[in-house]
Amino acid sequence: MDQIKTFPLKQLPNKEQRHLLFGSVKPIEKTKPVDKSKMADLQNIKKDFLFDLDAVGIANVKHPITVYSNLNPTTQTSIGTIQFSSSLDNTSKGTNMSRFTEQLNYYHEQGFIVDFATLKKFTKELAERLEQKDATIIVDFPWFFERKGPESGLSGMNHADISITVDYHIEHGFSINAALSALITTLCPCSKEISEYSAHNQRGEVSMEVSFTDDFNDLNIDWKEALLEAAESNASARLHPVLKRPDEKLVTEQAYENPRFVEDIVRLVAADLYEMAFVTKFKVSCRNEESIHLHDAIASVTYDKNHECK
Repeated sequence: MDQIKTFPLKQLPNKEQRHLLFGSVKPIEKTKPVDKSKMADLQNIKKDFLFDLDAVGIANVKHPITVYSNLNPTTQTSIGTIQFSSSLDNTSKGTNMSRFTEQLNYYHEQGFIVDFATLKKFTKELAERLEQKDATIIVDFPWFFERKGPESGLSGMNHADISITVDYHIEHGFSINAALSALITTLCPCSKEISEYSAHNQRGEVSMEVSFTDDFNDLNIDWKEALLEAAESNASARLHPVLKRPDEKLVTEQAYENPRFVEDIVRLVAADLYEMAFVTKFKVSCRNEESIHLHDAIASVTYDKNHECK
């Protein structure tokens, strides 16, 4: 029978002694006030500080959010990366940073739903809390949606990256902008044309930045679904989390039947966005990770419908 090996035990100093050993020092006698009303408030000093600031606030705030969608799952939790800011005039030294997270926590306790109505209310209240004329919130998050294999019907989860920006100004009201990035399959028309058989394909990323009409209500129309459909329906083929052999056959044949240059993608997606009544202006970009080149292929188009009315 094997003998169990034993080792001599070190006699360690206690935890307080170990902390002292590694640099901790005993607290000094404290003389500064602990009552908030008696503490110095440097941020609220009023002088001429030379320049107005476009924006001051906090960024890279990770926080749970709730997202509604027409696609399954219709209600989902996600992780938002949030940025808050407001302008600051030259007579104010700084902003009250804690008020940004105080308001976020208040909304969290009510259930922080990321839709346009909630974010408009949030920015207006934030401006009032900060005693400023404006406020901005930017929320980035992954949005998940169910995707079934085209033949097998087997489900899995895909996702697109979403960004929503809501600006509030006491005189000009609200402006809402959003972005969506989704992955697609593209097959090279040139390769298909010149080759005896086959054609190279690649994974592409379609990115859209859109501005909305003033009266648009995202409770009536799921703009995320509309933008996703614009990207995927104009691709050579859609991406799927689960593909069995019959699915793979259908998807690869579909890609062969719908060859697309990167230039084709942005123009086709732009046409769909142009036809969306709730979109006022947009930018569409596409980047293909080329499968037979070391470089990526890129294209973009920007269009403002407002210019047509002038």
